[in-house]
Amino acid sequence: MSLAGLILLFLLTVALMEGFAYVMHRWVMHGPGWFLHASHHRARSGLWELNDLYFVIFASPSILLLLGGVQLGWGDWAIAVGAGIAAYGAIYLGFHDIIVHQRIAHRYVPRSSYMKRIVQAHRLHHVVETRAGNVSFGFLVAPAPETLKRQLAQMQDGRIRAARPRP
Repeated sequence: MSLAGLILLFLLTVALMEGFAYVMHRWVMHGPGWFLHASHHRARSGLWELNDLYFVIFASPSILLLLGGVQLGWGDWAIAVGAGIAAYGAIYLGFHDIIVHQRIAHRYVPRSSYMKRIVQAHRLHHVVETRAGNVSFGFLVAPAPETLKRQLAQMQDGRIRAARPRP
C-alpha cells in the first residue's frame, strides 16, 4: 500500500473510532458492561476506578495490530489501523480524562465553541447516575447542549444526580 493510502487508512481509522466509541459506550458500557462503567458515574475516591479497565480492553486491538504489523508480517495496513486506534485513544485520553475530568491538574479553560460543546455535553452525560435515561454517548462529536437538555427533560428512566452545594 502506498504511503498516501496508509495515511488515509490511519485517518479513516481515527474517524471511525468515534462511531465505535459511541456504540461501545451506548450499548456495552451502559448495557452489560455497566458493572465496570458505573464507577465512572460515581465520585471517584483515589486515582483509579473500575472503568479504567476499558482503557486496557480498548487498547488491546491496537497493540495486537501493531505487533502483527511490525513483528508478524501482517502488513503495513495493520500498523496504520493499530496506530489509528492508538491515536484515537490518545485524543480521548487528552479530552476525556485530562480536560473534562481533570485527572491531571491543569489551568486550561475551554474557550472555543467546539471545546465548550464537548465538555458541556459530557458533563450533561454525567448528570444521570444510572445506566438508563442518559444522553450524549459520543465524545469528539457531540449534540448541542440545548438539545441534550431537552432530551434529559423528556427522560423518565434515569436518576439525575443531586446538585452539589457550592463552597
